[in-house]
Parts: sequence; structure tokens; C-alpha cells
Amino acid sequence: MSNRKRVLVTGGAGFLGSHLCERLLNEGCDVLCADNFYSGTKDNIVHLLDHPHFELLRHDVTFPLYIEVDEIYNLACPASPVHYQRDPVQTTKTNVHGAINMLGLAKRTKARIFQASTSEVYGDPEIHPQQESYWGRVNPIGMRSCYDEGKRCAETLFFDYHRQHRLEIKVARIFNTYGPRMHPSDGRVVSNFIVQALQGKDITLYGDGSQTRSFCYVDDLIEAFVRLMASPQEVTGPINLGNPEEFTILELAETVLRLTDGKSTLVMQPLPQDDPRQRQPDIALARQTLDWQPKIRLEDGLSKTIDYFRRLLAS
Repeated sequence: MSNRKRVLVTGGAGFLGSHLCERLLNEGCDVLCADNFYSGTKDNIVHLLDHPHFELLRHDVTFPLYIEVDEIYNLACPASPVHYQRDPVQTTKTNVHGAINMLGLAKRTKARIFQASTSEVYGDPEIHPQQESYWGRVNPIGMRSCYDEGKRCAETLFFDYHRQHRLEIKVARIFNTYGPRMHPSDGRVVSNFIVQALQGKDITLYGDGSQTRSFCYVDDLIEAFVRLMASPQEVTGPINLGNPEEFTILELAETVLRLTDGKSTLVMQPLPQDDPRQRQPDIALARQTLDWQPKIRLEDGLSKTIDYFRRLLAS
């Protein structure tokens, strides 16, 4: 009998999931990657397919899964507005039915389960930076509600399973993350700007570019995932994970242009509905509980991400 930890990663062929699978394999785990390839892609995990302790399963989390596992990372859900608004009903189902199915699996196998939640649970916040104690300001009937409210409902389910069934849960609220393997057409600001700059197209800014975001490099975030999963049982979260350094969208565009040596023009477009004006995590809890904070500077992370997109566009 192997004493390797058996870990399920749902959404394992996605941007974050593929990096997590890689990290878990390096730590000596048996990794089962489940993905329905709605927004994930086999290209993200093709280099893992021959690994003796990696298994790929084409599966949609809105259906139950009958396997034996020790830990579950529930990352399955399209996470960019372009993808989650394409089929909003399916997005809500993925969040809600997916959470119910994975919690059911955790209950049966007595597995510890991690939920990838989001800073979007705060909506367009009235307080800044956002602390975990803030309940948010979310539009329940807007264009983004399928994602925002889906993730809020998933958190509700996690805490109810924890209270009612004594499940070991870990809930992470993820703030903007970027890095290699982002989808080139996911509509997210970092990938948008890099692809536009590398292709010499106009760089589109929504609004006047004064809205702020905090960008966390993927390796920093995955480190936090692993630390949270390994934290003591009483640490349930929700816990903010992200980089508290705040940049305006205009600053990001100018940095990308400089790093790509791009000649693109900046073009202003109207702001989309319910687009938050400010996003900045308060990560005091993560610092204190996980002894974690991001280490990778924006310029260094952007350089690695630009290299990835350069190769992708060339191929």
C-alpha cells in the first residue's frame, strides 16, 4: 500500500489548477485532476500526463464523483467574465451543485476540502481594503451575479457542512492572480494587455484607468493554497489570498508596454456594469495564520508571464 496522499483537484486543467497539480506532484502526492475542459485546456497539463502519479479525468463537477481521496481542492469554475457570462446558468450550477457534490464526497471519504472562493464575494466594496469580516455589497441580479452569488452560496454550503457534519473545510478568497497558462482570450486585464501589446494592437482601458487592482503572481498564490490546506483543523477561513500592493489599471498598462517594448496606443472604453472600482486584500489574517505573504514583484511576475505569451503566440 502506498502512503502517498491522494489529492483531487477539480478544475485541475485550468490556470490555477495546473500549477497546483504540478506543486502537489513535486510534494509526492498522487494527484487526480478532474476537468470538463469548459475553460481549462489539456495544453496546461500535457507535460504532466506521463507522470506516474498523475491521473486525468474528464468530469463535470455538477455530477457526483465516486472515488477515494484524502484531500480535495475544489477549483472548478470558469473564473473570467468572458467565460462565466457565456453560460451563466451553468456557472451557477458549477458553483452550487459542484460544491454540494464535492462536499458530499468529502463527507463520505472524510477528506479535508478546500474551496477556491473569490474577492468577488465582496462585490463593489464600500470599505477598503477588504477584510474577511466584511459581508460585501453584491448585486444579486446583475451580469456578474452567476459568479459572485454562486461563490457566496458555495461558501454558505461549506460552512453549513462544517457545522452540521463536522467537515474539515478551508475557504480561500482569491484576489487577482496572473502568470503563465492564463487563457489568452479570457478578458482579464493582465492577459488582455500583454496579448494586445505583443500583437501591436491598441490597449483597451475601461473607464479612465484610475480603478485599482492588486495582482498576485501564481507561484505565491499556490504556496498559500498548500499552507492553508496544511493548517490546523480550526483554521477554516474564509481567508484573503492576494497581493496587497495596489496599482491603477493605467499603471499596469504602462508597465506592460515598457516590458514588451510595445508601441500600442491606450484607448479608453466605457466601464462594464458592476465592475468594482477598487480591489485590495487585507491579508493580515493570512500573514498571522499561514505565515504567508507574496514575494514576487509585479515587474518580475509580468516578465515571466510575457515570456509565456510570447511563446504561445509564436506557436
